[in-house]
Amino acid sequence: MKNNRYTLRALARLLAYPDVDLRAQLDPLMAAIDAEAALSPSRRAELRALAADLLRRDPIEVESRYVETFDRGRSTSLHLFEHVHGDSRDRGPAMIDLRQTYERAGLDLASGELPDHLGVVLEFASTQPASVAKGFLAELGHIVNAIFSALMQKKSPYAAVMAAVLDLAGMPARAVEIEPEETLDESWAEPVAFDGCSTRGQARPGDPQPVHLVRKASTQGVMA
Repeated sequence: MKNNRYTLRALARLLAYPDVDLRAQLDPLMAAIDAEAALSPSRRAELRALAADLLRRDPIEVESRYVETFDRGRSTSLHLFEHVHGDSRDRGPAMIDLRQTYERAGLDLASGELPDHLGVVLEFASTQPASVAKGFLAELGHIVNAIFSALMQKKSPYAAVMAAVLDLAGMPARAVEIEPEETLDESWAEPVAFDGCSTRGQARPGDPQPVHLVRKASTQGVMA
């Protein structure tokens, strides 16, 4: 089995926030992927197209698109347990188990890093023998394929990274139907002030408003 250590690390970096430092590293990252040749020529061409796109566009646009893609929708979240556990109580124990897996391998997460972020997962896989890394990624393949499908639906060039991860897991990248979702901002939005006292399903401006009659408290015995 071909070595994939540097390819996995390069893919992890491609999923990082595309600031000036990352964009300066794109050429060496592509060179490392080409040199290791763990991916097919066609897949490497897709990754080069992503890198070229990140360099060609205005930096503000690139960074804004990244946030819109990965931070404002659950279907494309890079936090894998978001897709499995959501906000349930099971997510905490799963995080602990994964962190302990890293610790047993002698790896410590940097401050602020969450163990289920795909970039962190790929970094960990890069420390393992190629066959072990393949099996580890295969266990997560169904989640990565769901993210791939959502990115394809959005016509995002980042879908190439997910397809490459699936290749290294020995799994085909197959787009599946993804149900439309609210963005995280929409699902967490507060009701608009004075919007017909609205929460979802209640009256809005222009709709008949309920009237509640309340008995006025007696003022007898109270001095003016």
